[in-house]
Amino acid sequence: MDLFEDDGGEAKASSNAPEFTVSELTGSVKKTLEGAFGRVRVRGEVGRVMNARSGHMYYDIKDDRNVVACTTWKGQVSGLGVVPEEGLEVIVTGKLSTFGPQSKYNINVDTIEVAGAGALMAMLEKRKKALAAEGLFAPERKKPLPFLPEIIGVVTSPSGAVIRDILHRLRDRFPRKVLVWPVAVQGKACAPEVARAIAGFNALTPGGALPRPDLLIVARGGGSIEDLWGFNEEVVARAAAASDIPLISAVGHETDTTLIDFVSDQRAPTPTAAAELAVPVRLDLLGWTEEQGMRLNRALTGGVAQRQQRLADVARALRKPESLVETPRQRLDYLAERLPAGLRSVIAQRRVALSGAAGALRPAGLSRVVANDRRRLDALATRLTPALQRRIADASHGLRQTSRGLQPRLVEGDVSRKSEHLQTLLRRLADRATTQQAERSARLAALERVRESVGYKATLSRGYAVVRGDGAVVTDTKAAKAAKDIEIEFADGRVDVSSDPQGSLF
Repeated sequence: MDLFEDDGGEAKASSNAPEFTVSELTGSVKKTLEGAFGRVRVRGEVGRVMNARSGHMYYDIKDDRNVVACTTWKGQVSGLGVVPEEGLEVIVTGKLSTFGPQSKYNINVDTIEVAGAGALMAMLEKRKKALAAEGLFAPERKKPLPFLPEIIGVVTSPSGAVIRDILHRLRDRFPRKVLVWPVAVQGKACAPEVARAIAGFNALTPGGALPRPDLLIVARGGGSIEDLWGFNEEVVARAAAASDIPLISAVGHETDTTLIDFVSDQRAPTPTAAAELAVPVRLDLLGWTEEQGMRLNRALTGGVAQRQQRLADVARALRKPESLVETPRQRLDYLAERLPAGLRSVIAQRRVALSGAAGALRPAGLSRVVANDRRRLDALATRLTPALQRRIADASHGLRQTSRGLQPRLVEGDVSRKSEHLQTLLRRLADRATTQQAERSARLAALERVRESVGYKATLSRGYAVVRGDGAVVTDTKAAKAAKDIEIEFADGRVDVSSDPQGSLF
């Protein structure tokens, strides 16, 4: 636009330039900017970061003087490589463009790289502090490793030297079944694949077609911090912390430290050391078992010997068996000698009591009964005496035959004991017969009472009756009409009912 001044000093506009609308102007600026720059790489520090609900990401890249707005669309977020975090120094790559509604220019970023190892370490320290604050590094969360796992799951690259070293070391120490979950161990795919592998092993069913491992090993060889960065991602650390299976991290060499080392249950300096931590040495275990068996055998032998010696010591303090029975034997002989006199005294006392009771019985009939019983008793006593003498003689003869060399005093004591035993058995037999007779009488009476209570006659006493037709019980009118003779039984007797001239009562 050109400006001219007239004679009056007044400015007038005289323009040959084309006239643009606002949208045309912003579109022209956008085309010019994109055509002049295209894709650019910009280094700076990440400023504010905003994740929209739509999935798009908005953030700033700044230095000490200027700020550039950056945009990453939802479909581009998964390919960034590094998630932008405030304060992180990065190199962003994308297409320079403008945003007309706000008259701003921005970079549509599709790739982010960390600018140098110092920035990576700063981001790592920031992540470590955040996870530590959540308690993921706490020692009480760490699970003990199984002493001898049946199945070991290994998360590593299937083509590297790491898996060969682990298998070789396991074969040398104690061969175990190994399941390998192949993953990328560096690059963009490393972190998500390792996290999925850990979660996948935990999702297996114990004892299934593909059994669940008892121990996990996440392994990788050495490399730069950029090569190992996949194991510093938060998704890997959280997957390791959430694992229900004990996990050994063996990433890099002894001097390399990654985020998964802090959340794992055990860190191994190398993959080979991880295999050594996983299983014991089979020969050492066999030697230890043999040693324990020998110690157990010695302990048992020594214990048995000690108890034998103690038993022998106690046995010497015991009395001889003969001395234990001497006093009871003498007491038995003494009582056997007193037994005949005692029996005669008791019989005499009972006879006097019986005579007194018999004299008190006055009726002549009772006297005759007593006299008859006495005569019968005397007859039995007359027969009993020779029988007892023969029995005693036979027993004495048998005892003499079987116990030759024994003292006569012992034989007489044995006969006395057997006689006393015979009398005891006779008394017990009589008592038992009386008791059984009383028990059976009581049981019979009880059964009779039960029979009376459940019988139909008890029902008749409550006003019921039994109808019989031709000798059989009648339960309906059809059977009653067909019967020729009807009889009704009441509680106090039976009544015969004659049929009407037509042959039916109904």
